[in-house]
Amino acid sequence: MIGKGKSIAHTRASMQYGWNQEKNAEIVYTQNLCGENPKEVTKEFKMIQDMNARCEKNTLSFVLSPTIEDGQTLSREDLEELTDTFMKEMELGERQAIAFVHRDKAHTHIHLYVNRIDFQGKAYKDNYIGKRSQKSAERTAQQLQLTTVREVQQNKDQSLKQVRNEIKQVHDRIIQQHRPKSFDEYISLMKRQQVSVIPTINKQNQLQGFRFQYKNHNLKGSEVHREMSGAKLGVALSRNQQFGQKLIQNNQVNLMGKAVELSSNITVKIAKELAKQVAKKAIDTSFGIGY
Repeated sequence: MIGKGKSIAHTRASMQYGWNQEKNAEIVYTQNLCGENPKEVTKEFKMIQDMNARCEKNTLSFVLSPTIEDGQTLSREDLEELTDTFMKEMELGERQAIAFVHRDKAHTHIHLYVNRIDFQGKAYKDNYIGKRSQKSAERTAQQLQLTTVREVQQNKDQSLKQVRNEIKQVHDRIIQQHRPKSFDEYISLMKRQQVSVIPTINKQNQLQGFRFQYKNHNLKGSEVHREMSGAKLGVALSRNQQFGQKLIQNNQVNLMGKAVELSSNITVKIAKELAKQVAKKAIDTSFGIGY
């Protein structure tokens, strides 16, 4: 579950959004209020807020978003308990508060409005309220056995790790087994394995690198693996010396029928790779390797 919070001054306008009937809004929580519409509730808020004229942003606005899966199973009573638990975690105490659920989209979420001014005229301290809201939502989810943000992130990380590994495995097979002699050939071979390789070209028509699209993920080469940045990929293909020398001489490459310049980073890395190959060949020859 995700929790977001902030202090606002536009109480009535915000509450009208929360109470929007077009979004199938339903009141799921109320405390110390009897108003039957945004205007009446805002007026009740203001009666208390007038006790502290110095506080301008005198309403607290929160959005509580369970995961899509959790939201589909939560009843009105469950949402009331969720809101009440969150209120306690935020240590909001006895204040005026009202919450609405929106079910107009697949992602069920709650809009909660709390009077920042208590019945003694004291303003609730709102420093770091965004971070505190998230932590309180995390603890609320744990208490009610709902999915926490950390669990969602862990699942995403695990899924992304698997995707990166699969892309890298396809890349390794292409490089080792097929030894492509150009970027176009590499792109074509990867596409046959359901991995789309998309060149990243800047406004100066320079090739910066590549993005890899696979299973609804779109990642920079360096995000897949450090060996798959634009420069490292250029180096890998330049192990075919003829292709590498051609790149250095022309400082450009044909990609899908279009001439594109190489970035200085890619050019330098390829030049170093070719220099290493020349040096290795000279050493091998001096020791009689290959004769």
